Amino acid sequence: MSWFALLDRQTRTPWLRDDVEDILQHRPRACVPRGSIVLETQLSPDARPQTLIAYKRSGETGASFSLMSTPHGSVVLVLAQGDNVVHEVIERGREARTDTLQVTISWDVGKRIGRLVVARPETEHVLIRHFTMTHTPLLGDLVALARPQGLTEIDPDVIFVALSTEIEPVGPMPTLSPSVPVETAQGLRLATTLKQGDVVRSANGRLVPVLHAIKREVPSLGSFRPVRLRAPYFGLTQDVIVSRHQRLLVSGAEVEYLFGREDVLIPASTLVNGYAGHFEPAPRFVTYHQLLLPHHDAVRIPDAALESFYIGRMRRDRTLLAASVLNDMPRAMLPEHHRAGYQVLRSFEAITLAEARAA
Repeated sequence: MSWFALLDRQTRTPWLRDDVEDILQHRPRACVPRGSIVLETQLSPDARPQTLIAYKRSGETGASFSLMSTPHGSVVLVLAQGDNVVHEVIERGREARTDTLQVTISWDVGKRIGRLVVARPETEHVLIRHFTMTHTPLLGDLVALARPQGLTEIDPDVIFVALSTEIEPVGPMPTLSPSVPVETAQGLRLATTLKQGDVVRSANGRLVPVLHAIKREVPSLGSFRPVRLRAPYFGLTQDVIVSRHQRLLVSGAEVEYLFGREDVLIPASTLVNGYAGHFEPAPRFVTYHQLLLPHHDAVRIPDAALESFYIGRMRRDRTLLAASVLNDMPRAMLPEHHRAGYQVLRSFEAITLAEARAA
């Protein structure tokens, strides 16, 4: 994967890969025949229409790009280059208006294909729409999306915009930093060293095989922002760094007393409260790993457990599978995961549990 431009709306700082400026200077008509635009945004809580991002270049060979969200829950993409116009709509409905959305627009002009994907990072909700893409975007037009200088408008609710020369995967994402230690049959090993065929220890102590080791580099922003879970909270004997959507499996007397269950799952983002966890300063991009196991499970780390990669029945959804980080795996090798029935704690419940354990 090759990220070449990034805009962090919080710092309002654009970034370009070192060679991009040189290409633009010497080849102003350089094209990007294959690539992706990834945008993450909050949606307006008052259900107003939003132009999330818009760009327009005039002239004989003018070009424009706009991505909009409507009060009815639709996401509308309009791409124009010369006389060629692409207009695509994904209907989300009115649910979850204040949720975070991640929108990915990808294309491969050599294959005449384009793809619009709308996902809610905190859920498994992914909508995909394919279209025909026949005109190659100019590098300069794409860079203008991440480096707005008058021709580009970006809604204040947009969290980040990232550009890649690859067709970026969508759907379930890896969430473990390379330094997370995982218990295996041979002892502790870092997540970055594990591979297909290795045997890891699950939450109940059983040894289970790794069907696939997933790895992906992403911007360290928005739903990809890393969180440091701090020891000694929730049984951790050392700090671990994970994606904000990684979930920690927790058990104990406090869990049974407060929630009437033996185990619960706690999203890392709900523990960002100043003591049990905090957002971790990170370089511009981070690499996450995850382990696909035969069943929905959790892997042991020192004195704690982290949820493994959950894919549900994705093997039955050929469209989502082809767009995911598992697109190189044969369908016959993929398991079907059934939820283990763990309760997932909300933010105030996680804080209550953390305080009860600290008392």
